Amino acid sequence: MADITRRLGWRHLRGAPTAHVRHHRGGKLVHDGPGLSFWFRALTAAVSEVPVDDRELAMTFHARTADFQDVAVQATVTYRVGDPAVAAARLDFSIDPDTGVWRGTPLEQLGTLLTETAQQHALDALARTPLAQALVDGVVVVRERIAAGLAAEPRLPATGIEVVAVRVMALRPEPEVERALRTPAREQIQQEADRATYERRAVAVERERAIAENELASQIELARREERLVEQRGTNARREAEEHAAADSVRAAAEATRTVKLAEAEAARSVKLAEAEAARSLKLGEAEAARTVRLARAEAEGAREVGAARAEAQAAWLAAHADVDVATLHALTGTRLAENLPRIDSVTVSPDVLTGLLAKLGSAEQA
Repeated sequence: MADITRRLGWRHLRGAPTAHVRHHRGGKLVHDGPGLSFWFRALTAAVSEVPVDDRELAMTFHARTADFQDVAVQATVTYRVGDPAVAAARLDFSIDPDTGVWRGTPLEQLGTLLTETAQQHALDALARTPLAQALVDGVVVVRERIAAGLAAEPRLPATGIEVVAVRVMALRPEPEVERALRTPAREQIQQEADRATYERRAVAVERERAIAENELASQIELARREERLVEQRGTNARREAEEHAAADSVRAAAEATRTVKLAEAEAARSVKLAEAEAARSLKLGEAEAARTVRLARAEAEGAREVGAARAEAQAAWLAAHADVDVATLHALTGTRLAENLPRIDSVTVSPDVLTGLLAKLGSAEQA
């Protein structure tokens, strides 16, 4: 779309490098070419803009094969306007002088022309081809047929159109038919997979058998070695037992000899200890008897001296009190008696005792 600006009744058009602009004024061609930029009056100008870049036209249509099966075709046609003057003369590429937008729909007309022409040749090619062959070689056949048909179509050069390339992306049957066609291949692939699985399982079983045989042989060899090891251990145990028995007998004899010697030595030591204990006891008895005699004599002598001292003291006491009168002796006796009586801190006299004492005193005074 051209870029148009307005200034005081004038219009300025600035085209793109991929757009061919044709400017007519009063029926005469004033400007003609791609990427132009010029001023013009809207009331006297007729401007056309023809795109000259490559354009992609995608199309999808259904066709029927020779065996009456429907297929969907996806194709793309690349084209461009090779002669802008012819295209502008045959199709309406005029633009609005104020907005630069096409007044008609020229590209849709070109798309309809190309699509119908391509479909016509594709339908003709598929109608002569069975479905299986169409699925195998149909893409190439349809592409070549469409390219040849578009190149031979007289309306395209008359409209100034050039076909650059034709591509066919897919050629698909209906989903049910496609699944049915895929079934044999899938079955074959499944059979190949099953055969590979069985072969793999057979190889695995064979390997497992070889492994089991190797394990069994290893176990047999280990059992043989273990048997020899048990025999060797038994022989070693018997030999060790015999050596232990011989050593025990030698040890027992030595122990018995040592025990006898120890018993003899212990007996001799006991005899010596008994004799020494007897001698010591005899000496201790004699010493104890002498000490006892001495102690008895000392105690007897002390008792005799104490008795004599007491007798002398008693005699002196009697001699000292021989000339003392009876009252004095009574007083001394009371004093001694008072000294030997227990100490009395306090005396409680009850009224009964006091009454009795007073009664006794009164009777004594009267007497």
